[in-house]
Formats: sequence, C-alpha cells, structure tokens
Amino acid sequence: MFVLQDISQNVKNIKPLEYEILARRLSLIKKELRQGVRKPFKEVIDVSMGDLHMAGLKPLSFVRQALAACLYPQLVNSSRLPVDARQRAQRLLAECVGGSVGSYTPTAGIPEVVQRISEFITRRDGGVPSSPDNIYISPGSQWCLMNILKVLVNSESSPRTGVLTPVPSHCTTTSSIVGLGGVIVPYYLTEENGWQLHVEELQRALDSAKGLCNPVALYIINPGNPSGQVQSRKSMQEVIRFVWEKRLFLLADEVYQDLVYGENSEFISYKRVLAEMGPPLADAVELASFHSASKGFIGECGLRGGYVELVNLDPAVMKHIHTLFSTDSCAPVLGQMALDLMVNPPQPGDPSYPLYHMETEHIRKTLVHNVKRVSEVLNSLPGFCCQPVEGGAFAFPRLFLPPKAIQKAKEMGMQPDTFYCVRLLEEAGVLILPGCEYGQKEDTHHIRFCIMSPQDILEEVLRRISCFHTQFMREVS
Repeated sequence: MFVLQDISQNVKNIKPLEYEILARRLSLIKKELRQGVRKPFKEVIDVSMGDLHMAGLKPLSFVRQALAACLYPQLVNSSRLPVDARQRAQRLLAECVGGSVGSYTPTAGIPEVVQRISEFITRRDGGVPSSPDNIYISPGSQWCLMNILKVLVNSESSPRTGVLTPVPSHCTTTSSIVGLGGVIVPYYLTEENGWQLHVEELQRALDSAKGLCNPVALYIINPGNPSGQVQSRKSMQEVIRFVWEKRLFLLADEVYQDLVYGENSEFISYKRVLAEMGPPLADAVELASFHSASKGFIGECGLRGGYVELVNLDPAVMKHIHTLFSTDSCAPVLGQMALDLMVNPPQPGDPSYPLYHMETEHIRKTLVHNVKRVSEVLNSLPGFCCQPVEGGAFAFPRLFLPPKAIQKAKEMGMQPDTFYCVRLLEEAGVLILPGCEYGQKEDTHHIRFCIMSPQDILEEVLRRISCFHTQFMREVS
C-alpha cells in the first residue's frame, strides 16, 4: 500500500479546488431539501460550470438525430428522422471500422472526420491551408492540451520548465502544469481595460522567471475563460512577435470561438493571424490550437470530443507526439462524430437547416440578452464591478468586500470570495465559484458564473444574487 510520502511530489503540489468546499455544502443542502428541511428556496440553481445543457438550453436536434442513428443504425431507414440526418449518420457509420461506433479508430481519429476538420479550419481561416496530418482528435481539448504539455514540460530539468499562464485562467490547465512538474509563470490580464492582454505584462512575467525556471511556452485563452475578453488582431500580432523573439511555444485555447457577443468583437484564430503576418514568423512560430465539441452552440460536454492542430513543429517532434497520443488508443467515437457535426452543420437548402438555424439563433439571442442583463444588474449593486463580457460562457465580476467580511472569512478558514459563495449557496440556493479558483491579483476578489442559462433561469439567478448581496453587504458593512 502506498503511503503519502510515496506519492509524486508534483501531484501533491496540485492545489485543492475551492469547488470541493462548495460541492460538500451542495450535497448536504440537496439532502436536506429531499428530507423536507425548510429553506428560503425550493431548489438549488447551479451556474458553476460552462455546460450548455446542464444550464438548461436544449441540445441541437440535428446533432442528436444523427448521433441517434449512429447508435441505432435501424433509424437510418426510418422516416421519423430528416433525410439529411440519416444520410450523415450513414456516412459516419460507413467510415467506422465494422460500421459501428463501438469500434476503435486510428490514433488521430477517423481519417475522414480529421480531413473534414482540416477543411473547416481552412474555411474558417480564409483559405489558410490546413493539413490533416497535423490534427489529433482526443477526449476533449484539455486532454489534447495535457499531451502537448507533456512534450513541453521536462520534470527532470534544472531549472524547471515554466509556462506563462494568464491570470485569471482555467484552473484545470494550471493544475495540469503543476502536476507535470512545471512552473506557472503568471501574467495578469488588465481588468480595468476589459481584461485585455498587454505585451508589456508578458515581458514583466518573463523577467520575473529569471533564476526560477526556464519558460518554454505561452498559454493564451481566447475568448477568455473566465474573463470573457476577445483579443483584437493587433493584440494577437503583438503576442506572436513576442513569442517569436523569445522563442516560446504558443498554446492557443480557442474553444469558445463560436461564442462572441461584443458589438466590436470578432474571433480570429491565432493560426490565421500568424499566416497573414507572413515570413519569417509564419514559418517559424510553433503553435498548438485547441477546439472542442463541448463549447459553442453544440455544447456536447459529455461526449468528450476535442482536437488540436499543430503548426510549424519539427517532424521529429511530431513523431513523438504521435506516439504519445497512441497511448490513449483513440478518442470516444461519438465525440469524434460530434466534432464532425459541429464543423459541418446543415446548410441552407438542407431539410434540417430551418430548425437548426432557429435553434442556434435562439441560443445566440439568449446569450446576447444574458450578457446585457448580467452587466446591468451586477453593476447596479454596490460592491460589484462587472467588465463587459465580449465572449465565452462566463461573467467574472469583481467583488469589493468590506474588511468585516474578509475577517469573517479568515475566522472560517476560507478565502473571502469562497466565503461569499458559500453564504450565497446556503442562503439563496445559487452555486457559483470564487475567483480565487482561477487566480486574481492580490487583495482582489471575484465570482464566476455561467451565463448560458435560459433567460428565465438567469433572471432568477440575478434576483437571488441581488437579494442576498444587499442583505450580506448590510450585515458586513
């Protein structure tokens, strides 16, 4: 039997998630509600995760119809499904070994699906070529990112490997870096400027790593999670020049690329910007770009389908990456099919297009409405400041807590924003997550919650937060 000292020190260095504190309280509250214990609310509203379907929005009909026929091939001949959904399922099944979703696929994914992802990338990027040989499908984009980090992070090196990582940032990524023996080199997004990235801050972060670690990569999230900003072309060009000059590998997490709401905001991929900058940068900067079927309008988080496209990597390195992905056999076949349906949705003239267009427009309009409402409500409450949400799935408002609240949190052994989230859960039945989970400047506090709920649910969340916040601030002021 292992004892604690036998566990990898890298694993022990991973910071426990604040979510665990809230998850234990949530479990207890749900149990009490089932037992009839009286509370100020009848049910808990969970807006802690970026899960479109958990938030209450419905799956896309075409996606589920095609997947249903893939799982139960008899439906391919059924008139109960639209003809284009049946044809898509028939094609996908023909591309599976044995005509079944239960069969293994090649390491990188079903070859025809990988080819169609490559064609999607070329269309998205205005004709910039994409090779299927540089694409790997895996069980979600984080799995892809983890594998690329395994290549970049040398746990035996001295000094240790560093990765420049945004603050705030996706906590799963930071945990992965630490678990592999790497060092987080934080760079801070500028909250008062809409969480924008400034290259001067990247230089400060790089300078701060001298003598502590050897930075080898820069991790970017665009659109931001949890910060919700969308990078401009000018900002991306500055980042690309920076990584080229400093010889850093560029990791571009672009999973929220379909969710952009800002009136003057537009998603542009790092690959496209790099290509359009031309030589020598276009031929030299090493880039890994990540996308996923979990996010965007498709929102199929549980099917576990993501991919990475690799740009400008040495062929010798690509051989090792192929070997690394091979250790996982293959990504779930339904996840691969979900990716295919995401990058090749129904087109005008197809039988499923009118319903598909109606459903995706409903989601888009819901999110645009929600973004405005979150900003209006939170910025009207004393002690809150919410920057405009330009993209992504979350609001990340700053919370100005009085000294009395901070002292109470300290007495409870909690971070101040965790204390706020626990009180909100217990007294208003809303589950959100604290900013300390994602990193924040010292002596600042935030909360993060998903904005992808149907309008009526979001209105109830905002009502509960408003009522709780008013009472809480009165108590601790």
